[in-house]
Amino acid sequence: MITPESLEVLLQETKLCTDLKNLRYVIIDELHAFVESERGVHLKILLDRLDRITRHPIQRIGLSATAGNPDEILEWLSDNRRDREIVEVVSPPKKKEFLFVVEEEEEKRADALVHIVAGRKALVFVNSRSIAERIMKSVGGRIRNLHIHHSSLSLSLRKTAEDAFHRAEGACIICTSTLELGIDIGDLDVVVQIGPPGSVSSFLQRMGRSGRRGRSAFVAWILASPGDLLCSCAIMECAMQKDVEHLQPLVKPYNVLLQQMFLLLFHTSRISRKKLVCELYSHPAFSAVPRDMFEEIVSHLVTEGYLAIDGDMVMLGTQAEREFGRSNWKDLYSVISGSGEYRAVTPDGDFVGKLDARFVNSPDSGEFSLGGQSWSMVKCDEGHNIVVVVPHASEKSRVFWSGGGEQGYSTLICQAVQRIIARRDTLLPLGSEEKALLKKSFVPFPEGIGEQGIHVYQDPSKRGATVVVYSFFGSPFNHVLSSLIRKVLGEGVYVRYDDFRIFVQRARKETKSQNIADALQQIPALSRTELGLVLPHPSHENWKFARALPVTVFRDMILSDYYHAESLQEIIRQVPVTVLVEADPDKNSPLT
Repeated sequence: MITPESLEVLLQETKLCTDLKNLRYVIIDELHAFVESERGVHLKILLDRLDRITRHPIQRIGLSATAGNPDEILEWLSDNRRDREIVEVVSPPKKKEFLFVVEEEEEKRADALVHIVAGRKALVFVNSRSIAERIMKSVGGRIRNLHIHHSSLSLSLRKTAEDAFHRAEGACIICTSTLELGIDIGDLDVVVQIGPPGSVSSFLQRMGRSGRRGRSAFVAWILASPGDLLCSCAIMECAMQKDVEHLQPLVKPYNVLLQQMFLLLFHTSRISRKKLVCELYSHPAFSAVPRDMFEEIVSHLVTEGYLAIDGDMVMLGTQAEREFGRSNWKDLYSVISGSGEYRAVTPDGDFVGKLDARFVNSPDSGEFSLGGQSWSMVKCDEGHNIVVVVPHASEKSRVFWSGGGEQGYSTLICQAVQRIIARRDTLLPLGSEEKALLKKSFVPFPEGIGEQGIHVYQDPSKRGATVVVYSFFGSPFNHVLSSLIRKVLGEGVYVRYDDFRIFVQRARKETKSQNIADALQQIPALSRTELGLVLPHPSHENWKFARALPVTVFRDMILSDYYHAESLQEIIRQVPVTVLVEADPDKNSPLT
């Protein structure tokens, strides 16, 4: 049982790693959690290196219950090995029970939660750490044996929560995605979902926690609005049809390339330029990196002092040592960036959890909630990223994290929402009260939206109304599309978006729905250079080694693996664009 990061450390120890020479199989549990991330690229490189230790290909066994495109993931994991196979374990159908509670008031949602979990073993899934802390505080003292579990808590606090399920009495854990995977928490009476999750994959993982050992699965949804109910129905329809998100492996993992380059030079002290190239390109994970791009990276690293040259030999430079050389270069063992977080410890040295740096350094940080308890910061050590905390009784404590929060809904969910809106009904057997609430969720969407494609609409009854592009592709996609629409329409246009729509305002008078539809048709023709100039650069801090990359290479990486810009252009090229116009008085639906 090992993580990629710990395996990297082991493989750097020559004497220890030889003990792996008789290894025959590697099992990657929850494979889908690796595929789209840099940890997945790192994992594949580690598997290559294990093959070299054993001097034969080790059998790779990937386990996943929620891979929407298993053939592509098999190809990704196998690196085109000849002998590969998908083994599908068909589970017998199980009875599933669902309950919907829709309450606009937060206090009433808390009351519903208390009622549902009373006397039961329950997991309560939320979509962010901040929400977990807020709910923990609102129901504290009202639920027996209550615990909290998320990635910013200390290991001991998370272990305490997990152990609670192994006792006979009822227990309730409020958790984020940290309890979706891997950990066996035994029998479970109910899974509670606070708000819809962002993906069908997450829902299936969470629902799968219930209904084990011959029992029926029971999922209770506690929702804040009819819109939440609409998205929940979309998620369940996808699950019924066994439709799960497709996974997209990274194609330009330059950040991992730098990590492996620095590790190789750290381990060998110096290496010839030719051998450096051969070693890195021996990994299939880097096969899509153009040779001229690699040369540009190396030249830039030399110029910036990350690498030093002695004839044909390459070695680590002073800048690399300054940024990554602390504690015997331990930062090189992981592609995960640990910066931006502070360790919260008590005066006795007990580790409580981690806090976001922006929160710690904000003027009103003061008291905060972590692990369901209120704390106060008494000292901050910026040099070691540590804050000393003491317990504090406060009703106004809060907490803040700048990453890992609610990211919106996947494209798969959004397109399922579009199908429900098009037919104005769900395939689920809802009760009369839920059906009435679902109808309310259709109000923001005009008649005439089809089950597929993009629809552009401007209400003619409102002067100077916003033109709305109903895209149903999710926030990441709509973020990119909004920037490109703004580029095509020119200056002065204000564009905002959500998961389902793009709102275009302050357009010129002649810019009506048809003009925006025409603008959409121009997006596939934008060059990669134009895309790179239009789309905003995210912070380098999101990638551990990215600040060492040349600007052009960083731009190439984010266009491919952050924005998926060319995939977006292909989608826009293929999907039909429909303009919805003023309703015909002789018909019941808009003209198109």
